[in-house]
Amino acid sequence: MKTYVVLPNKKSRELPAKFQKDDNRYSENYVEYILKNFTMKGDIVLDIFAGLGTTLFVAEEMDRVPFGIEFVKERYEYIKENLENKNNIIHGDALKLLEYDIPKCDFCLGSPPFSYKNSSVNPFTAYTEKGSYEQYIQDFQKIYSQLKEVMKPNAFIAVDVANLQNENAVVTTLAFDVAKSISNVLYFVKEIVIIWESRESNTVDGRSEPWRVEGTFGYGYDHSYCLLFQNK
Repeated sequence: MKTYVVLPNKKSRELPAKFQKDDNRYSENYVEYILKNFTMKGDIVLDIFAGLGTTLFVAEEMDRVPFGIEFVKERYEYIKENLENKNNIIHGDALKLLEYDIPKCDFCLGSPPFSYKNSSVNPFTAYTEKGSYEQYIQDFQKIYSQLKEVMKPNAFIAVDVANLQNENAVVTTLAFDVAKSISNVLYFVKEIVIIWESRESNTVDGRSEPWRVEGTFGYGYDHSYCLLFQNK
């Protein structure tokens, strides 16, 4: 599999108006690409940060069996309403993963809530409680050590994450910090750079390279990372 992929950052599933202002989903074609490369029909695909359900909806459409956890009740209810396997979405906390009745899974793909290094809130509580970036990074080990128990032996775990750049061009090395933290409990295989195409055009040396438009992804960059781990 290539170590970088160029994809259009286009979301095809229409959201209810109440979610459109905070639409932080990745695109469906991204999930399709990852699932085609790492899963087969009938596999159980888990997303422990289900969000607005993109991984679960695409998995179901591709004849995989979706399972997910979502912390925010309103988002959980939206997923449950639209998922065929309605009992396979749990309203819960990824930090309490082993408390839930989840079968042994073949593959996991999800994107955790992001945080800047100067943040004083806890992303894993939907930013409703106090916290710190240091604690947030440590909590990845707590979550993924539990996930290890849920995954089948040698199963792959994909984490979608990005480095962040704020309005003052200060960088949070989130992707690198997350990779290092999870590597303490799971075997790190590699990163796949996801280069997001822009709807605008850009030209470099006479060649059209639309993915080079700065900030296409929305966090100051035109790319994100799919961090790939294995349950060895």
